[in-house]
Amino acid sequence: MSNLRGVLLDVDGTLINSNDQHAQAWVDILTESGFDDVPFEKIRRLIGMGGDKLLPEATGIEKDSPEGQELSKRRAERFKSHHLPTITAFEETRNLLLRMRADGLKLMVATSASEEELGPLLEIAGARDVLDGATSSSEAESSKPDPDIVQAALKKLGMSPDEVLMLGDTPYDIQAATKAGVGVVAFRCGGWEDGDLQGAVAVYDGPADLLASYDQSPFAAVKRDDS
Repeated sequence: MSNLRGVLLDVDGTLINSNDQHAQAWVDILTESGFDDVPFEKIRRLIGMGGDKLLPEATGIEKDSPEGQELSKRRAERFKSHHLPTITAFEETRNLLLRMRADGLKLMVATSASEEELGPLLEIAGARDVLDGATSSSEAESSKPDPDIVQAALKKLGMSPDEVLMLGDTPYDIQAATKAGVGVVAFRCGGWEDGDLQGAVAVYDGPADLLASYDQSPFAAVKRDDS
């Protein structure tokens, strides 16, 4: 991509090791609410969607219903109090972002996380001071795998789909970005296997793996083409 100018960033499972914690917070609250037939494994496969998709998929309850709103509120509280303190960034996350910035790439978050949760997550990632902006679930009508969040991030960047790549870790990132015309570089560190990440232009173990291979990666294509 000789015209590469920007990178859209997923956060959970991509920059920070948080997918299990998000899943467990949902399981905690659903179990307390009598949904004993929703195992961790089922919820874990849905992480990467927003709550507007995950909750009805797991329980048949719409997020905007009174019961859905109550479950979502309790999940957010449980995540913040019990699971957020255990989350860490993946190795070399910040250094990868700094390398991208040093190459002149603009960095924009495109996540299904809520605006309220996003700030602490970006602090854990060590990313807040290197970003050009962020787009959360509150700025999109529908969460991933719909393309709304990716399209909103593109609009904030003022770039066309062929000027950016997205960094993600789930099939939902790939589906959302593809619908918006954006290519995806995927990570395995979110817990998905290569077969689940079909459609990505490249797949790496995580931030450290990509940084080690950066000069041969899709993100360095602009430099190779100009050399």
